[in-house]
Amino acid sequence: MNLYALLYERFAAAFDWPALAWPGGEDGSGSVTWTYGALDRASARFAAALRRRGVAPGDRVLVQVPKSPEAVALYLGVLRCGGVYVPLNTAYTEREVAFFSGDASPRVVVGAEADGPRGVDIDALWSEAPAQNAEPTIEPRSDDDLAAICYTSGTTGRSKGAMITHRNLISNALALHRIWGFEPGDVLLHALPIFHVHGLFVALHTAFLNASKVLFLPHFDAGEVRRLLPGATVLMGVPTFYSRLLAEPGFGSADCETIRLFVSGSAPLAEAVFGDFQARTGHRILERYGMTEAGMITSNPLDGERVAGTVGFPLPDVEIRAVGEDGAEVPAGEVGTLEIRGPNLFAGYWGLPDKTAEEMRGDGFFVTGDLASVSDEGRVTLVGRGKDLIIAGGFNVYPKEVEDRLDEVVGVAESAVIGAPHADLGEGVVAVLVAEGAPVEDDTLRAALDAGLARYKHPRRFYWVDELPRNAMGKVQKNVLRERYRDAYDG
Repeated sequence: MNLYALLYERFAAAFDWPALAWPGGEDGSGSVTWTYGALDRASARFAAALRRRGVAPGDRVLVQVPKSPEAVALYLGVLRCGGVYVPLNTAYTEREVAFFSGDASPRVVVGAEADGPRGVDIDALWSEAPAQNAEPTIEPRSDDDLAAICYTSGTTGRSKGAMITHRNLISNALALHRIWGFEPGDVLLHALPIFHVHGLFVALHTAFLNASKVLFLPHFDAGEVRRLLPGATVLMGVPTFYSRLLAEPGFGSADCETIRLFVSGSAPLAEAVFGDFQARTGHRILERYGMTEAGMITSNPLDGERVAGTVGFPLPDVEIRAVGEDGAEVPAGEVGTLEIRGPNLFAGYWGLPDKTAEEMRGDGFFVTGDLASVSDEGRVTLVGRGKDLIIAGGFNVYPKEVEDRLDEVVGVAESAVIGAPHADLGEGVVAVLVAEGAPVEDDTLRAALDAGLARYKHPRRFYWVDELPRNAMGKVQKNVLRERYRDAYDG
């Protein structure tokens, strides 16, 4: 079915209940609250506006807008009219957005290309449909119809659009709602962005299935989150959320008396943060593991041992295996490449059938590229990444994309981009460069990156060397560089 039809079933019994509470008021201390009825009506209004602009079932709607209740209603409106939602990071530059727009061929672009023939500002789109009597139709969709395309870059620098179906989203939402024990009265504190899987699909879908109130913050601020914690029961965050809360003077168990569940994902949670958080608050953070192509894959248990440094067990109906280079499953406890299969697994990469075939096994298992061990009881421990992905503050940074920009700078002969441990972000981006002549000033490098890359992808440390270490085949040995510069962010 259409995912929105499932959500509407939950909304319909809770139209008068609070859905989204957004900071507001003249002094900034109050809040603006939308009920589930208001959210449903807003989604219908956006769906009507999109239909007027020619959006038919299966058409892509590319969206780059700031986080707001209206942005959530727009997402639901796209689902409602049968469109395919294509969210983009609000930090992407015009150059980056142009690629996504060209690749996805959207019928409408909201926010990003407001001056183009397909572009419209979200406020203008809102005004295009009548406030009253908006068409309430929810377009029928099949399980295998696309609900979203979420872009995830590869180590080659070529961004890939993961095609997410209604079945993928529904199966994941229902499983998480169940295994994380959502119950009447739960209130979700939401400080994540809503342009990727964690904030948009995991957090909002589980809360909406529960008709829960969502304390909906525009961004993470440790002081504001701490102030709102007593009014919440669930917080979902990236590891940085928890390290920054621990840095708040006096933060501890008194702040967390109403919380029943802290969830962490999008990047590895340091065992030290896990331990410190438990010591300070009495709560053991529930760590889970997922990716754009599959939503959530594993989770530590709600009831049972949550082991620091592990990501728990496969979700219901999700199968996993760790395989060696020969493709055979490795014995329990040994490290291999993690492969997965289940109803959560995406339909492939948009417009890239060869790439899809390359990463899918004949029996339907998907090669994640992550290295992991699976215990006798089925608990998964991630031990590294087969790809050079960097996760900084919960955001994916793909080295090749940054290297391409650096190599364009006059005076840079070549570059290698790696991740180094960072106390706050988990990993920080580091650039190791070879000069043509004298090294280039850091400010010049930063200015060049500003022109084409979102700020979170920028290296914060630059190192100049005579040559990059290479193996016998001429490939840069990034493992050597990671070891050499592992202390780049110390002190």
